[in-house]
Amino acid sequence: MLLIFFFSRKRCFFDLCCPPLTRIFFFFQEIVSIFPVISPPNLTPAQSTRVCNALALFQCVASHLDTRMQFLHAHIPLYLYPFLNTTSKSRPFEYLRLTSLGVIGALVKVDDTKVISFLLSTEIIPLCLRSMEMGSELSKTVATFIVQKILLDEIGLKYICTTAERFYAVAQVLGNMVETLVEQPSSRLLKHIIRCYLRLSDNQSACKALRTCLPDMLRDATFSNCLREDPTARMWLQQLLHNIGDNRVPALQGGGGFDRMMGS
Repeated sequence: MLLIFFFSRKRCFFDLCCPPLTRIFFFFQEIVSIFPVISPPNLTPAQSTRVCNALALFQCVASHLDTRMQFLHAHIPLYLYPFLNTTSKSRPFEYLRLTSLGVIGALVKVDDTKVISFLLSTEIIPLCLRSMEMGSELSKTVATFIVQKILLDEIGLKYICTTAERFYAVAQVLGNMVETLVEQPSSRLLKHIIRCYLRLSDNQSACKALRTCLPDMLRDATFSNCLREDPTARMWLQQLLHNIGDNRVPALQGGGGFDRMMGS
């Protein structure tokens, strides 16, 4: 059924991509072939490696200007969603999850509203939230980056803030990650989390909600070491606190000059 659906698409992805048809079809077969071993989870390291090699090619196609929209029109990202919906934390599944996120990340990196609209129509947010909750640090970082890029688009911000359920689903996962970072710090992941919160604060209703649900660890000096060498992240955090009406300014080591510049 998957292949019937795939070849029924007009202006099929295979017909439009630069690589030869037979080569692309071979890589697509690699991806489809492991669906039966996803549930129950029986994926072997060798199978995972083969599929991830195919996904690496798709990431190149997704990031290229001449093939990006055809990639979406053929609904290729949908074939990656089963990989993002897995719950196994074994290395083969984590590798598969991370590489699949890399393909989606390549799509959102270009700041194209059409891409964001497509992804939102396919319910990408819950899949990213799943990876943000149970993936490795790198998977969490890429998934949070995807959510960040979606939020930065007006359509994405409106989508997430339209209902309280969507907002609190995102806010709860972000908050859980902040708590995790206390024990396992990651400057890069923290930066993406702060940017997501800051963008949410641009919405009036979300900004009001953040006054009560923003983690206290972002209001004090908990992450001063992580933020010490990143003036951009410090600026985002202080702007976030300003937006939600929090007059407290975290004591950020090495940020005295910056704090004075912001008038704190």
